[in-house]
Amino acid sequence: MEESPTPGGTRRTATPVAVAVDAMGGDNDPQAAVLGALGAVVEDGIRVLLVGDQARLQSLCEEWRRGLPDNATGAAELLRTHVEIVPAASVIAMDEHPAQAVRSKRDASVVVATRLIAEGRAQAAVSAGNSGATLAAALLSVGRIRGVARPAIGTTFPTPALTTSTFLLDIGGNVDCKPLWLLQFGVMGSIYARLMMDVDVPRVGLLSNGEEAEKGSELVQEAHRLLSISRLHFVGNVEGRDVFNGSCDVVVTDGFTGNVVLKTAEGVAELLFGVISREARGSLTGKVGGALLKPKLRPLRDRVDYRKSGGALLLGVAGEVVIAHGRSDAEAIGNAVRVA
Repeated sequence: MEESPTPGGTRRTATPVAVAVDAMGGDNDPQAAVLGALGAVVEDGIRVLLVGDQARLQSLCEEWRRGLPDNATGAAELLRTHVEIVPAASVIAMDEHPAQAVRSKRDASVVVATRLIAEGRAQAAVSAGNSGATLAAALLSVGRIRGVARPAIGTTFPTPALTTSTFLLDIGGNVDCKPLWLLQFGVMGSIYARLMMDVDVPRVGLLSNGEEAEKGSELVQEAHRLLSISRLHFVGNVEGRDVFNGSCDVVVTDGFTGNVVLKTAEGVAELLFGVISREARGSLTGKVGGALLKPKLRPLRDRVDYRKSGGALLLGVAGEVVIAHGRSDAEAIGNAVRVA
């Protein structure tokens, strides 16, 4: 809920935050988008605007309502007052060229969802569709913050302490980057870490293939020079392992490399937890040990599970946009709405 201060210093609840949900873009949409968004409505009182095929979305909402128990009058009322369906005639597929698709499909669900922010009907938007198209749609509809050359997608990675995180950007918004963009990613990441991660003086690292200043591509070397003379707390080049060891709070890289890091981390996490689970079920001693370790491993598993984190933030646009994983199920979409 949005809150406003009162003369006495307390805060009162005002109107619910409205989140536009691209209900057609993800691999499991529209079912995942509808179920996840409605869950966020009932549990958190968030207003959602479901964007997509009107007939399909109405049918899914009605099916959800019919599944409610007879005494769930509050949930049914929230469906009536906190859910709006906004029609969109087309969808941008994962394999379409983002910028071209956004320009040619002004009625696509992700374009309409971001346009709702610009029109003031929503305060945020969520999409599990084509991430490049989401970025392009946000640029077209919402626009950049003044002074920002290119927006970037950022997300957090766990560290051994589990109470701290490393914020990595860009993880897929800009495959080809310029040195100035990496400097600005560092600025945006530092601001995010300070305001959202409660880090007083965020340590900013530049992802490279070695810690020495002369390592890396021409892009990395020139970005290193710009970051070194900036007012950021720049700690120099960092390597891939440093994303996870807590040695810095923000890691800057281009969208191609960042996306590879993200997908590699997801694959390693799935491998490790899969192997641990299989071995634990393989013997009696394994089952006993697994039962003892499960409470300790669950927080780590949740930290690396994209369904729990919800989605990645698009920084640098003049509105709140969250990009969810393409494979998002209802749980992931619900959490993405909460992140937004």
